[in-house]
Amino acid sequence: CPLNNIIPDWNDLVYRDRWKDAIRVLHSTNNFPEFTGRICPAPCEAACVLGINEPPVTIKVIERTIIDHAWEQGWITPEVPAVRTGKRVAVVGSGPAGMAAAQQLARAGHLVTLFEKADRIGGLLRYGIPDFKMEKHGIDRRMAQMEAEGVEFRTNSNIDDLEALRKEYNAVVLAMGAEAPRDIPIPGRELKGIHYAMDFLTQQNKRVAGDAEAAAQIMATGKHVIIIGGGDTGADCLGTSHRHKCASVHQFEIMPKPPAERSESTPWPMWPLMLRTESAHEEGGIREYSISTKNFSGENGHVKKLHTVQVKMAPDAQSRLTFADIPGTEMEIEADLVLLAMGFLGPERKGMIEQLGVKLTERGNVARDANWMTNVPGIFTAGDMQRGQSLIVWAIAEGRSAARAIDIHLMGRSDLPAPLA
Repeated sequence: CPLNNIIPDWNDLVYRDRWKDAIRVLHSTNNFPEFTGRICPAPCEAACVLGINEPPVTIKVIERTIIDHAWEQGWITPEVPAVRTGKRVAVVGSGPAGMAAAQQLARAGHLVTLFEKADRIGGLLRYGIPDFKMEKHGIDRRMAQMEAEGVEFRTNSNIDDLEALRKEYNAVVLAMGAEAPRDIPIPGRELKGIHYAMDFLTQQNKRVAGDAEAAAQIMATGKHVIIIGGGDTGADCLGTSHRHKCASVHQFEIMPKPPAERSESTPWPMWPLMLRTESAHEEGGIREYSISTKNFSGENGHVKKLHTVQVKMAPDAQSRLTFADIPGTEMEIEADLVLLAMGFLGPERKGMIEQLGVKLTERGNVARDANWMTNVPGIFTAGDMQRGQSLIVWAIAEGRSAARAIDIHLMGRSDLPAPLA
């Protein structure tokens, strides 16, 4: 586990009915186990030794049960520092990395302000994960704890003057995620009815939260929906489309269909290559693999059909595996709504990144040194912004590590734990 969760210890404590000790051990490495216990894919379970020859220990369920029990019992209270340092830190971005960094820095005694461009705190936890997967009262509960610990939240905050921010704060953490979506530049892409998955999911989460509906809502109700992308985000779009009562829904994935059991190419303890079925898939819809979308066609400026072909993996002239069309497998699929769920390319570069002049890696992520600092003095980074699209456990772990590095930068030493180098 990237968080260095002490899994055997809290498993044993639960077995011995020592629940209060179990939450203490769980919280020693993880600020938000109620989040990870719901949306982390749990690579720890794939690496469980029991999984060599039978189903592994249900680590994720145990983690979730510990934290839910602790909240019910009232054991989780604010950890207010005994002394304030007087140092001020700005954290930009309120996803799991930003929240973890902010909480750790506040507990170290610093005055922390957490900035969020949206109208609510939580980042993709708030507006990228559907409520049927993770209800949002858990975020609100943590916000109340963090406010009591001294974190100030500022929403609707698009930072447009970084120099002023740098003058006001002793350190700045950039934790704005990897929000640049992967597009599909093919003929017909300009047609109406083709949307990025996050636009669709964000609107739905706002709707569930009770916000007034915008004039141009992306709705799947009564429509033939095509989801391009077979990952978690695609599954979230699938479940949301079911709740909209769509007419039909297909989920297309360009990769071949994984095997039902662990593949020999990914032996224990590696993350197994195998077919994964979420609750959204069990609700209905058709999943198809080895499908490449060649173009869209429509009527009156609106998408009506996808034109696809089946593909196979084959080496190119440089012996690199690529996708080759299979002749005679062309199809036309009816579509009123197309959702692009093909992942992310890294952080949005326009705006703050360009203004700051921070260096980027070859993959387009924000570069940092071993102390989590960018090339701009006093500007640190953590989470998907510097790592690229990844798991929530990595985001929390990096937020915690960056907080320790900032604490050392400001104070010369730190008592905060450091899960990552």
